[in-house]
Amino acid sequence: MQDTQDPQLSWRDDGVPVSDRFDDPYFSVVNGLEETRHVFLSGNDLPARFRDGFHIAELGFGTGLNMLATWLMWVETGQEGTLHFTSFEAFPMQATEMEQALAHFPEAHAIAAPFLEQWAAGKRVIEMPGFVANIQIGDARQILPDLELLADAWFLDGFAPAKNPELWSEEILHGVANHTAKGGTFATYTAAGFVRRTLDATGFDVTRVPGFGRKRHMSTGVLRT
Repeated sequence: MQDTQDPQLSWRDDGVPVSDRFDDPYFSVVNGLEETRHVFLSGNDLPARFRDGFHIAELGFGTGLNMLATWLMWVETGQEGTLHFTSFEAFPMQATEMEQALAHFPEAHAIAAPFLEQWAAGKRVIEMPGFVANIQIGDARQILPDLELLADAWFLDGFAPAKNPELWSEEILHGVANHTAKGGTFATYTAAGFVRRTLDATGFDVTRVPGFGRKRHMSTGVLRT
């Protein structure tokens, strides 16, 4: 599928990219990397659950920050084998835009070159040592049902539910549950009631836990067996 959907970016004075389409920033420039670690990595009990062949899936690829934070943790904790990462993005950024955004996070930016070079060359299956990422470009509602995927952990990282309800719909969240391995988990920054209720209805035991920074709560869950 071709990258035909313009992300419609603008840049705040502090350098944070904002989606004009959804009127929502991609991250916090102050603590974006730490937020990723708190919400998505710790929220899915990582790195404790890492193993060869572990598969993470993500709704909302954005700048690639979550992917790079995950690969960084995989490398720094001395994991062996291969980590798989599948992400969905309807409005992909250009490599130059990603690099501009990632420059705010020296740890992630320092390891980003192999990814950015492949992305700029048009590759959407990204290979790095011990890591394979498959970035699905297009509407996840159309792609996910037919994808052969059983994720061990999900990063639910779309724009805010109030501004991007399509990525938090009952249809999408049922798809998440249907593509989760036995004992699999999810984590998300949102604690919106309808999101938690829908995820519970799809088969997850959902827990509201402390969020990051000024955000009081976030949500995690484990697929019921």
